[in-house]
Amino acid sequence: MVKNLLSLLYSRQTSILSGAVIIMATVILSKILGLVRDRLLTHIFPPDTISIFFAAFGLPDIIFQLLIFGALSVAFIPVFTEYAQVKGRDEAFKLAGSIMNLALLILSLAIVVILIFIDPLTNLIAPGFTPEQRLQTISLTRVILLGQLFLVIGSLFSGVLQSFQRFIFPALAGVFYNIGIILGIIFLSNSMGIMGAAVGVVIGAVLHLLIQLPIVLSIGFKPKFLFTLFHPGVKEITGLMSIRSIGLAAELINERVAIALASLISIQSVTFLTLSQHLQLVPISLFGATIAQAALPVLSAEKARGKMEEFKATLLTTLHQILFLALPAAAVLIVLRIPSVRLVFGASQFDWEATVLTGSTLAYLAIGLSAQAISLLFVRGFYALKDTKTPVIVSLIVVAANIALSFYFVRVLFLDVWSLGLAFSLSNILSAILLFGTLHFKVEKFNLRQVLTPLAKMLMAAIIMGVALYIPIKLLDQVIFDTTRTINLLVLTGISSFFALSVYIVLVWFLKVRELKTFIDLIKKAAQFQTKFKSKEMLPESTP
Repeated sequence: MVKNLLSLLYSRQTSILSGAVIIMATVILSKILGLVRDRLLTHIFPPDTISIFFAAFGLPDIIFQLLIFGALSVAFIPVFTEYAQVKGRDEAFKLAGSIMNLALLILSLAIVVILIFIDPLTNLIAPGFTPEQRLQTISLTRVILLGQLFLVIGSLFSGVLQSFQRFIFPALAGVFYNIGIILGIIFLSNSMGIMGAAVGVVIGAVLHLLIQLPIVLSIGFKPKFLFTLFHPGVKEITGLMSIRSIGLAAELINERVAIALASLISIQSVTFLTLSQHLQLVPISLFGATIAQAALPVLSAEKARGKMEEFKATLLTTLHQILFLALPAAAVLIVLRIPSVRLVFGASQFDWEATVLTGSTLAYLAIGLSAQAISLLFVRGFYALKDTKTPVIVSLIVVAANIALSFYFVRVLFLDVWSLGLAFSLSNILSAILLFGTLHFKVEKFNLRQVLTPLAKMLMAAIIMGVALYIPIKLLDQVIFDTTRTINLLVLTGISSFFALSVYIVLVWFLKVRELKTFIDLIKKAAQFQTKFKSKEMLPESTP
């Protein structure tokens, strides 16, 4: 048993779905820990204080997203994969080492600039905060910035491992990141207050790096301090990054504008918006980001070999797998918005008004959940084609639309924080439409019937499932269960969800949606504890 477990941990996942399932299993744990982290925050601190903690992530998150998570990761994996296939591991590892050192240099310079201008930048991020709250935000920001140095190295390790179809340890890194924050909240909050959570961020960043170090060394990558800025691979990656960074910067500005508008509604609204986004991101991370992340190396390899028909087939198969899971997840969040918020965040510091506002925001965010999930796949399809310009143009259009809608809802119509969730959903739907439309023509057209028929079937099943979920929730809540007690609410939610999911499964079976069989087969193989899963989108053995 132990030998099989170690073999599974170090094994190379050989298909998109198997890689996604491996990531999904660890992401589930990571997201559970993330919700535990949020529950601890709502239990120990009032919404005003939590808003300060979330706002303190603004500047560190901007530089990390620009440099690593968004730009470097999507530009790095396709180029690194091609180097490993064509020029061998040694050249690929030299490229990775050069990129890591360049990223650390740029990040260090960015941190210095932020520390110099931290006062006006914080005022820009949270204009609704009082002077005392802004000073506290600045103190937390300085601590969180330190953790970004470790996250840069750990994230590059993740890119290397994912290129070699090793998905487990990169996914586990997120688990340990949340563990670090939780440790900070539990053990340091009594003595340091909310600063304990910020110190926990640094602890989590260190753990994020260390958990991946053994397997990175085992595949032969030994980081060295090499600055080969004129390496052709470095030039190619930075060229792709420079274009992508424009779109990513717009998206980050979009997020910061939402936080700024929320702070103008009320200080607590920053917490309500952020917590609802955290809940909505659970299914997106599980069903969208994981499958799209596992697809990128496969799509990149198929493009490198010039097999465009296989590329299109892989992308459509992956699209429907994401929708099969994301559509019912959206229905569950819309119907169970209040129970979900109560079960996860219901604590002494989180009252009924906070629950209702967070739940309403969650429901409006969930409308665009499936669109956001498939957009992650479409963007990676463009990156596999080494086209970063098209997603940037789409991103700029979508961000402009979202900011305009958000400003109109909040500053003209004076709607509450839930309107920011509606604006996000409408812009996500627009994003999915524009990305698919442009990708459709770039790959010389998909078979639209093959695209839309499964989508229509799954959408219809998800809508009926939502109705099937709403009816027992209302009936049992009023007649049988006293949902003021947590245990009764949990039982009611569990029974209703099981019934609704059963309805969804029966409907997709009746409608002959093939993704049902795909997942059933995968579950059977997982039950046999196979160390490697197999599916139709197999990679050739020549892939690194």
